[in-house]
Amino acid sequence: MPRSFAHTPSLSRHRWLQRALLPSLVAAAWGAPAWSADLLTITQDALNNNAALSSERLVTRSTEAARDATEGELKPQVSVSGSLSHNREFESQSTPLPTSGGGDNVNSVGLSLEATQALFDALKRRQVDQADRQIDQQLFQLAATEQQLLIDVASAYFEILRAYEVLDARRAQERAIGRQLEQAREQFEVGLIAITEVEEAKAAFDQARAVRIAADSDLQVRFEALERLTGQRYDSIDALTDAMPVTLPTPEDRDYWVELGMENNPLVLASEAGVELRRSSLEIAKAQELPTLDAFASYNYSDNDRSGVSGYNSDGEVGLRVSMPLYTGGTTEATIQENTFLLESSQYDFEDQRRETVQQIRSRYTQLSNNVSTVEARQQAIVSNQSALDATRAGYEVGTRNIVDVLNAEQNLYNAIADHASARYDYVINLLSLRQQAGTLDVAALEDVNEWLGEERVEFTLPEDNLDSVTNIGERPRRNG
Repeated sequence: MPRSFAHTPSLSRHRWLQRALLPSLVAAAWGAPAWSADLLTITQDALNNNAALSSERLVTRSTEAARDATEGELKPQVSVSGSLSHNREFESQSTPLPTSGGGDNVNSVGLSLEATQALFDALKRRQVDQADRQIDQQLFQLAATEQQLLIDVASAYFEILRAYEVLDARRAQERAIGRQLEQAREQFEVGLIAITEVEEAKAAFDQARAVRIAADSDLQVRFEALERLTGQRYDSIDALTDAMPVTLPTPEDRDYWVELGMENNPLVLASEAGVELRRSSLEIAKAQELPTLDAFASYNYSDNDRSGVSGYNSDGEVGLRVSMPLYTGGTTEATIQENTFLLESSQYDFEDQRRETVQQIRSRYTQLSNNVSTVEARQQAIVSNQSALDATRAGYEVGTRNIVDVLNAEQNLYNAIADHASARYDYVINLLSLRQQAGTLDVAALEDVNEWLGEERVEFTLPEDNLDSVTNIGERPRRNG
């Protein structure tokens, strides 16, 4: 059965709160920073260290605290106040001042204790309901942030591997064309070929070198992107094996994945919760027209030392207090109208998010279908281009093909190798993106992908240029004699 975020709100909140806190507990067990890591290790680092996710978790906790504060207004309220004062009376028409002219000095003390309990307060009750809806929405937003982090980390990881395999192909291409250039130079020196063929080989080599340098830079940039997500720097990461399965996800039914996304995608559910949140705002606006009923009890004590008065005063009171607004200058009606419009707007936002998710799921599934076919086709293209290169070289040896044909064939081969590598990583990233849109992307899903990694590692520190044996390739060769 597909997992659903939309059962009862309370269960949904607790489940997602546990999921939000679990990565912190798991990651706490990871002591020193990882220098060489696989996808799962890096994912745990991201869940523990990513700033955006940490911020979203704190926002969730603050939303829950705000709900508790709102609910507290419906519980008994007890207050106490006291006073101590000194009064000096300088003149009185009823009592003549003492002959000394000092006036009366009066000291007073008072104490008041009051307790109230809301018996009927629709406004506060609906404010609590609104706070519940805010928690629901925030938990879905937290889930969306977590899933976005997972796809960002996985994409950054596999983009590194893509850049490495492309770089590996470009290095091999540069070496091959470099050897071709050396061979052309040697043939020119003995008068077997014209200078134009050497120039063709030199131009091809310069182009291959420029492409390789760009691939070098791209690999370094990809590592930096991963560091931003995790807050950690890695010397190397595990590479993808050739045994990775390239198949459509099961079940192979696009409509199934669309339905799964409607039930589980956290952005869809957050948008739906936003409709309920706006509906609760409208109910709050309407509740401003309703009466409130409170029970109250109070006790008062007072005493003073005024001349001619002895003893103290104390009294208690118990009762009910009711209040109801009669006229608010049209404010309540205007607030109701405002929230009615906002509710309708949120319903359109929900529909827009739903359509966006449907479109994204269908697109990802279609792309996956193409990726499965493309990976197979790219693999066959390598075989075909290798055969074409072998035939072209044979033709070059017997004089039926020229060096440009050989260079083009070599370039086609290494382009096919790079394209095959890119197609494999397109498949992995689109597979995870489909799961994200369906709302099923979690650590367990990345654990499955992590099984596709092997012991071979991609190093961050790039090796030195190993083409130093191709010397003086920038100089125009000269024929002896």
